[in-house]
Amino acid sequence: MTRRESEPLYTTAITAGRAVFGLLRLKPSVTGLKNLPDTGGAVLAITHFGYMDFALVEWMLWHKNRRHIRFMAKKGAFDQKLVGVLLRGMRHISVDMKAGAEAYGQAVKALKEGELLGVFPEGGVNASFTVRELKSGAVRMAAEAGVPIIPIAVWGGHRLLTKNHKPSLREASGVPVSFAVGEAFTVAELSAAAGEDAQSLTQALHGTLQGLVDGLQAAYPVDGAGQWWQPRHLGGTAPTPEVAAVAEAERRRLRDAKAQAGSSKTSRG
Repeated sequence: MTRRESEPLYTTAITAGRAVFGLLRLKPSVTGLKNLPDTGGAVLAITHFGYMDFALVEWMLWHKNRRHIRFMAKKGAFDQKLVGVLLRGMRHISVDMKAGAEAYGQAVKALKEGELLGVFPEGGVNASFTVRELKSGAVRMAAEAGVPIIPIAVWGGHRLLTKNHKPSLREASGVPVSFAVGEAFTVAELSAAAGEDAQSLTQALHGTLQGLVDGLQAAYPVDGAGQWWQPRHLGGTAPTPEVAAVAEAERRRLRDAKAQAGSSKTSRG
């Protein structure tokens, strides 16, 4: 059964988000809204081009049925004092990338209890603005919980805040934000994809998400030619997927090296 009890902290966060998006005069448009369920558990598999994607999708869902999404977020966000309090208060799920079994179990439990689970199967924010290879966790969790997967693409939200670019207030004002909600991958499809076959359905999910993104980009009301927020293959200046992957690998290497150095310093102290 879907929880409907009062959640003051989540309600306050949504109210604040609505106020910010209103002040920015964002221009939302949605296709496929009927594919979002009013009751029951489901995995929302969302593209990830900008840091505000989670808030934008919750904003879009709130307008339809006032439901809350439990997002899976990296442990580092939960470790921050204020942010961590907010994330835990809204019952989001902390993911330790080096020990993900606990988060996986919490996610499956939430889905079985009728929650909507927000997942970014690409992992982190993708600076190429094309859908990169997906992790299979979304498919495996949905199959184990016996719930559908609903693909959601967001385009334009990355113009508010994304990797390698911090737009000015003027740039972020009046931005069109487009959403495309695809048809659900059914429980029957997911059950058939258990085990090793999960990878084939993950590839199908990738194709669906990229198709939704392609449609949003084609219909976007602003010409992106020569713009930093447009993918390279459409005439923008964003890095190609290959260049973005190299930069991301180097970023992870530096982050891991910094974390290891901090751990070594702590152990010596």
